[in-house]
Amino acid sequence: MKVLSPMPQTLAQKLIARAAGRASVMPGEIVNCKVDLAMFHDSSGPRRLKPMLEELGAQIWDKSKVVLVMDHYVPERDEESRKIVRIARDWAQDQALPHVYDSQGICHVVVPQHGHIRPGMFCVGGDSHSPTGGAFGAYMFGIGSTEMLGVVVTGEIWLRVPRTMAMNWSGQLSPGVCAKDMMLFMTARFGMNGADYQAIEFTGTAVRALSMQERMTLCNMSAELGAQVGLVGADRVTEAWLTSVAGQSASPQPAFTSDPGSADVQHDFDASTLSPQLAAPHSPALGVPLADHAHTRIDVAYIGACTGAKLDDLRFAAQVLKGHKIASGVKLMIAPASLKDLAQAKAEGTLQTLLDAGATLLPSTCGACAGYGDSFAEDQTVISSTARNFKGRMGPPSVQVYLASAYTVAASALRGRITDPREVMP
Repeated sequence: MKVLSPMPQTLAQKLIARAAGRASVMPGEIVNCKVDLAMFHDSSGPRRLKPMLEELGAQIWDKSKVVLVMDHYVPERDEESRKIVRIARDWAQDQALPHVYDSQGICHVVVPQHGHIRPGMFCVGGDSHSPTGGAFGAYMFGIGSTEMLGVVVTGEIWLRVPRTMAMNWSGQLSPGVCAKDMMLFMTARFGMNGADYQAIEFTGTAVRALSMQERMTLCNMSAELGAQVGLVGADRVTEAWLTSVAGQSASPQPAFTSDPGSADVQHDFDASTLSPQLAAPHSPALGVPLADHAHTRIDVAYIGACTGAKLDDLRFAAQVLKGHKIASGVKLMIAPASLKDLAQAKAEGTLQTLLDAGATLLPSTCGACAGYGDSFAEDQTVISSTARNFKGRMGPPSVQVYLASAYTVAASALRGRITDPREVMP
């Protein structure tokens, strides 16, 4: 009798199969998965979950698997934000939640930095950029409050197994070019729904050469492509980062990799040919080579958000600005993604380089990216390292926001106009 070989499985399929208690799964199947981690923040969490749980008379299924982060409405600037944060703090205390991070930074950076995401896990988050967790070889995606209620009560969630789109990057990125440029290029190429409910797996030598935080940028912005999840297979870079930063050296789950030829479609790119990219107002999909908008005057340069203000991003900006001053009439705003990254930037001199150049330091929160706090004024032109530039998101509808890497944001602040960082880097 002929024995049929099992169908090759992608990383996404293997992660879902583990969570579903199955040997394998196929794209299109609907399966029920056990959740290893549920993350939500002050905006998406207690103010919505608390009344629903009370109405049901239900309890949290496993408090050790819940993480709450206060990052959207802190520091509180008005009565509405004080009310939202107070609900979160009081509920966390009432529930005796063991994992609460209050004003420590942005959830997508804080959660992995404290060792909560490891290879092999199946996680959900109450935020659209939750796919950031896929950088660690974990399956993590964003869900709404009603779905989160189901997870919090049962510890399970159903999903349809997605097809996998492999984004294979060969070669090596040039100096001044980084993961943000890769994502702006791909978002322009495929559009905001180009990977609608697919798993994107980032592969190739250029991806393997990226630092952990740069991989986080790739997976974070898979949301801009409409993907269900973004993934990078765990390797020595993952292990080293978890050991040194998060204090974790071992995973309770196995680290999976995709079987050869298992992706439903693969797109190939040469990283060595990529130049600095830019997304024009008002969509991340309006990406073009930076040269198309070179010399556009700017009022504000903003380095912030889970996408663009991690320690690596601060270092990119410092490389450009070291020994220089920003242009007269330009405001450079820096909102580090977490207090851990801020502390390291201080310790190594990166922050001082930015301050010496004329940067203004803002709190380590979502801030202007979420349209809260330090947003922008009428008719200002902004170049930003955030993930999104939708009209009215970061200030009045008249604000023109260009998206770029921290390299490009810093170079533009230096000259007062959109500038290729390679023109000013040492």
